[in-house]
Amino acid sequence: MEELSHLGPRIIMSFNNGKLIVTETVITGAIVAVLIALVAIWLASNLNRQPSKKQVVAEMIVEFVYNMTRSTMGPQNMAFAPYIGTLVLFILFGNLLGLIGLRPVTADVNMTFALSTITFFLVQYNSFKSMGFSRKIKHMCDPYPFLFPLKIIEALTQPVSLGFRLFGNMVGGFIVMELIYIALAGLSHMLSLKIPILVVILPLPGNVFFDMFEPVVQMYIFTMLTMVFISLEIVRDTDHH
Repeated sequence: MEELSHLGPRIIMSFNNGKLIVTETVITGAIVAVLIALVAIWLASNLNRQPSKKQVVAEMIVEFVYNMTRSTMGPQNMAFAPYIGTLVLFILFGNLLGLIGLRPVTADVNMTFALSTITFFLVQYNSFKSMGFSRKIKHMCDPYPFLFPLKIIEALTQPVSLGFRLFGNMVGGFIVMELIYIALAGLSHMLSLKIPILVVILPLPGNVFFDMFEPVVQMYIFTMLTMVFISLEIVRDTDHH
């Protein structure tokens, strides 16, 4: 199992005697982000009343994100739609890197914790902003003051569980597919097949699930939980709770 001896992302470069490293996750994540930005700029350029094909695609994506945000968070929280749309695109395409033989960016715990930490600070900032400091503390002491430490622990474990959920599912699928490829490559060698056809054909059902279906599911779960967490922490003057 030498191929699985190093489950983490490969180190591409290191600086300052290895104290600062650049992994493949950093490289592929940056490429995904830049490509998404360039495609978004291209889709949004030269907008007209009579939409072109690319404008129709752009409008469909925006409409999907805004409808999902509206149905989950309510029309009063539509300001979060750009952030939710960014999460959807980055996580989706970052997850789908397995289709082209690259390690998904979310198969790196550093990336998933970075995403969950951003969500954590966004949740807490908007919670204090909507309630105010005194009202937020009172909310955390409800219904009994001795629950306050537990509420703090609950808030701090939220990004941990969110990050580990995404990381665990993605790295699990990555490991399963690697084991399948290793086993089939060994079987092809045992059968003395000059062309490892087993490695090409037999893993296809696994590719469909782990490299196509599972990435979409995990993107949906992460963004839905993000929207729910934010919505639960925003209390407006018109709310009863």
